[in-house]
Amino acid sequence: MFKKILIANRGEIACRVAATARRLGIKTVAVYSEADANAKHVAVCDEAVLLGPAAAKESYLRGDKIIAVAKATGAEAIHPGYGFLSENAEFADACIEAGLVFIGPPASAMRAMGSKSAAKSLMEKASVPLVPGYHGDNQDPEFLQTQADRIGYPVLLKASAGGGGKGMRVVESSEAFRDALASCKREAISSFGDDKVLAEKYLQRPRHIEIQVFADTHGNCIHLFERDCSVQRRHQKVLEEAPAPGMTAERRAAMGEAAVAAAKAVGYVGAGTVEFIANQDGSFYFMEMNTRLQVEHPVTEMITGADLVEWQLRVAAGEALPKKQSELAINGHAIEARVYAENPEKGFLPSIGTLRHLGTPDAVNFELGGIPGHPAGVRIDAGVREGDAISPFYDPMIAKLIVWGADRKQALARMSQALSQYQIVGLASNIAFLNRLVQGEAFATADLDTGLIERNHDALFPQAQPAAAGALALAAVALIEAEKEKSAAQSGANAGDPWGQALGWRMNQPYVRKLSFADDASKDYRVDVTYLNDGWMFGSADTQPQLLTLMSQQGADISIKLGETAVHGSVRRDGDVFHVFTNGLHYTLNYNDPMAHAGESEAEGGRLTAPMPGKVVAVLAEKGKEVKKGDPLVIMEAMKMEHTISAPHDGVVDDVLYAVGDQVADGAPLLAFRAA
Repeated sequence: MFKKILIANRGEIACRVAATARRLGIKTVAVYSEADANAKHVAVCDEAVLLGPAAAKESYLRGDKIIAVAKATGAEAIHPGYGFLSENAEFADACIEAGLVFIGPPASAMRAMGSKSAAKSLMEKASVPLVPGYHGDNQDPEFLQTQADRIGYPVLLKASAGGGGKGMRVVESSEAFRDALASCKREAISSFGDDKVLAEKYLQRPRHIEIQVFADTHGNCIHLFERDCSVQRRHQKVLEEAPAPGMTAERRAAMGEAAVAAAKAVGYVGAGTVEFIANQDGSFYFMEMNTRLQVEHPVTEMITGADLVEWQLRVAAGEALPKKQSELAINGHAIEARVYAENPEKGFLPSIGTLRHLGTPDAVNFELGGIPGHPAGVRIDAGVREGDAISPFYDPMIAKLIVWGADRKQALARMSQALSQYQIVGLASNIAFLNRLVQGEAFATADLDTGLIERNHDALFPQAQPAAAGALALAAVALIEAEKEKSAAQSGANAGDPWGQALGWRMNQPYVRKLSFADDASKDYRVDVTYLNDGWMFGSADTQPQLLTLMSQQGADISIKLGETAVHGSVRRDGDVFHVFTNGLHYTLNYNDPMAHAGESEAEGGRLTAPMPGKVVAVLAEKGKEVKKGDPLVIMEAMKMEHTISAPHDGVVDDVLYAVGDQVADGAPLLAFRAA
């Protein structure tokens, strides 16, 4: 076994690999960019070496620097994690040439499966079912459009060298093909350095089912069952589970055998995933093979008890696979939710900022064999801590929340409970959306397909509800008690003076205080708090006055009684914003700031602004040009994804303020726009 390895990655996967290495007594070397100097993965490794600036192409994608660091620190092998250089055949070759072990498949297997078109040709020769499409080398736009017309719409365009939903577009008609192709190619060249695309028939209501395979250098190749990854947004996975609901033993065997055959066909070694697209009738087609460890590998670990990173290390060190196919069995059910810094209500736009508060459900650190028996059945894989920043340079994932249950029903209940206990302050997150998704009828009943989110849009994106009286009361109590504490600390020698303390004491009549809050939907809440000898009377425009009593307070955790109802919650204050977590919900209440969302909106005219830091990749508007509502005006690239800025209504472009290639800051005005 290795004595020291270098982890050529960052975030939660770097921390995940380091955890297993530490358990096995293997020392680890981290690499980091200037933006990650204080990152968690730097702290959990034994050594850490700076690679370069924040941009991945100058740090995490610099294979030459990474190999030099490995040699200088005495590392014997390099674990690439996923993303970055994990499926780069040239990097794998370079590691071998430098006398280092690449903890992954041979470069030849990467090349065979790295191109979607080449992989499909290989599978076609192996008689694996393929989705109708064009996977050839001719990239002439007119020819590709002819192929799409032949296949029949809707058509799916995919970057041949792509993955993770990047460089992928669904084209609904021949008229929309050229614009979609151009956008797909731009994103592909930016993310993968290769703008080659393939076109396939876009199946209606398909499921995304993948098989985890593993092979060693002794000729053994097995599968560790399947994962269902159908729930996606922007073609990127949101929820994953194992085993796949409704999977028959016959279908599992057929898909497993096909996946193993695919791996053997390319001389595969190590961990890999063969992905299939499956119809509701049970038929399935080869989609692609990911020649690396997958983000969602924990659900497989939870149902098999295997540590897949340990398996990777042992296989890379020349050992045989720890188990044979006949020794593997499915135990229970596991679900993974990807917790992202993003705003689902704004098209899942990534959120940039600092994790001012991070509260997580009770969980355990991953240790081989111990997870399913844990009473909570909850595991968290994270690469950030409270106080860390989510930057625009990398993927905005905060953590992976994984739960295990004896069956799917128990796993669902545990996931909902765990999501209800998650608390994030400082940036937007998808936690509330995930909980609606898990509790929704479609997912709960396993009515799964890759369009589940769009199909259930109204249920998953309900209209904002007004803040509950209990949440407002918790915020009011937190405010008042904080004022009391501050006043007591400042009173000093005058502690006995009732006039110098924030106790609401009045000589002749009770003090009635009017508090004002506003939520993120710009709804104002004005509440009246009447100070009593023991508690308060609490009322608002929507509620009758009720007796409000503080039952207990421990830090941010508060228990109150409002009328005859007991209310428990946690209140985190960030400046003048009160984040109230109660009854599984998160309320954001801006104290005394009714103008929080005042000002001219883009829908009324003015300047359309950048939704986040990024680069302008296309300017479709012209100064003085009239446009219609919804017309694309500017296309930005941020976090390796394209974001289109569209006209909010009919109008005229008065000025274009940035050119293609310009870097823009969050909130920067991109162009001046006025109503027609």
